[in-house]
Amino acid sequence: MASSLEDNKPVSNYRVIARKYRPHNFDDLIGQEPMVRTLSNAFETGRIAQAFMLTGVRGVGKTTTARILARALNYKSPTVDKPSVELSQMGENCQAIMDGNHLDIIEMDAASHTGIDDIRDLIESAQYKPSSARYKVYIIDEVHMLSRNAFNGLLKTLEEPPEHLKFIFATTEIRKVPVTILSRCQRFDLRRIGSDVMASHLTSISEKEGVEIDANALAMIVRASEGSVRDAQSLLDQAIAHSARSNDDSTSDIIKIEGDSVRAMLGLADRMRVIDLFEYLMKGEIAACLGELRDQFDVGAEPGVVLSDLADFVHFVTRLKYVPAASEDPAISESESKRGLEFATTLSVRVLGRAWQILVKGIEEVNASERPLMAADMVLVRLAHAANLPTPDEVIHSIGKGGNTNPGTVGGKSAPVEGDSPGGSASVSGGVISAVAGTSSLSVPRMTGTGAPHLAIVPNSTQVQPVVSETPQVVLNKFEELIFLAEDKRDLSIKTGLRRNIRLVKFEDGRIECSLTGNPRPGFINELHQKLKLWTGKRWNIVISRESGAPSLEEVERAEESNKLDMASADPVVSAILAKFPGSRVIDVRIRENDNSQSEQREESDGVDEFFD
Repeated sequence: MASSLEDNKPVSNYRVIARKYRPHNFDDLIGQEPMVRTLSNAFETGRIAQAFMLTGVRGVGKTTTARILARALNYKSPTVDKPSVELSQMGENCQAIMDGNHLDIIEMDAASHTGIDDIRDLIESAQYKPSSARYKVYIIDEVHMLSRNAFNGLLKTLEEPPEHLKFIFATTEIRKVPVTILSRCQRFDLRRIGSDVMASHLTSISEKEGVEIDANALAMIVRASEGSVRDAQSLLDQAIAHSARSNDDSTSDIIKIEGDSVRAMLGLADRMRVIDLFEYLMKGEIAACLGELRDQFDVGAEPGVVLSDLADFVHFVTRLKYVPAASEDPAISESESKRGLEFATTLSVRVLGRAWQILVKGIEEVNASERPLMAADMVLVRLAHAANLPTPDEVIHSIGKGGNTNPGTVGGKSAPVEGDSPGGSASVSGGVISAVAGTSSLSVPRMTGTGAPHLAIVPNSTQVQPVVSETPQVVLNKFEELIFLAEDKRDLSIKTGLRRNIRLVKFEDGRIECSLTGNPRPGFINELHQKLKLWTGKRWNIVISRESGAPSLEEVERAEESNKLDMASADPVVSAILAKFPGSRVIDVRIRENDNSQSEQREESDGVDEFFD
């Protein structure tokens, strides 16, 4: 059965929300009040800059603001014939400017016009006066993409433009714009839109579109937009389409956007389930953690997204410890705020900081893994074990007072150190802390400062009296012993500096007299002083002498290498080879141990060509 032409007629009046609700004047801009106030004062006093620089993240309205600014510069109505920020009434040039097709408002994408030739064409056309507008305005988007020569070509015109010419630049990478360009522009930093302002804006659009959106769905969209109006509007548009398809009530003209619908659209985990997972982690309930992650994965949540949501919640709880008012953020649900405040009162900053570090590292591992669910499982296991694990200094302090070694608990439970038994004991012997949990234990390294003991949690079946031994003093009689010590400590920067930059005048245990060579990196001597104090357990006196001192070890090695090359080149056989192959030279000399075996001699013969180029 053939359908009518009316049935097949495409819908032609649809416009995406981001374009339909694009601001047309400064009153429509949201979240940019400081910029509007500055422009208003400038226009009223006649102090209008020759160039403007708009910067901010994607979607905050840089291009839209540039068009509104171009409209304001060229505003002309039956009652107003001067630049004005009061644009409630459409002027002669307004509609064409906002549509992007006015002859005197030239929009240029610097990403596709990066060269000096493009700028030359711009400068040549800029000499001609506008055809109908007050100013000829050049809007250059992503201006940081211009080449260095293009920027240099623009400088003179930008500094002394004709009276009829204005420039408006927009960029997301302000640091890539040369200072010489920035200094000739009036700069406006367009801010990310706050959650409350964004939520109000999206609610207003939803009402105009005849859409009902619940609080949870609105909060998810606001959070996912990260302060970008365009992203928020695009997500709302997508949510409307998604909800329209899933709406079972075909008799209703009202589209309802619910949290479950938006969560499925964005591939997010249930926020409350993420908080449940966080609570399991803080209690050390690993089986529950892995089961919860698997359940969220089965309903469509990506492991990397789950970890990112966990990291967001850790950050939220940490903020609540210092800024309780953060719980009033409209992008945060009431239940999330309530549970966040509960965690903020029971968890220490040290526990939260440790969780944050593990999650940040874990997110990278999951995103790079070919098996993200397995990688996420391992991250959760690591986090559950470390969540409430006390640091060594807390263990020492607690043992000294006979108290609990756990710095924070959730729900009256603490994370086990390891093994099956949550109970255990801790002791200190010979500078080593032993913490026993059931039949096994977990070793935890600690960064120690000067005079602090080196600590590690190791298996121990007996409990002894708490004794903390100081780092034993190390005696160094030769400069070479210091280099060996740096190598043993795996401190490559100190070792390299000692070999490359130190010309030794005198060395004795506790004192180094030397001169410097080879432009040592800033702070090298101070760092060497601190490391010596840490490694040897005593203070060292490092004196920079006026004497030249002996050559550095690297200089000695270079001299020896040069001498070997000279001796090899002077050898009659080698000289004959060099003469046979003009342009060749000796580049390396290898000294082998005496070995008269024929195989060794053949290897030497076969390897002759390795020493020449």
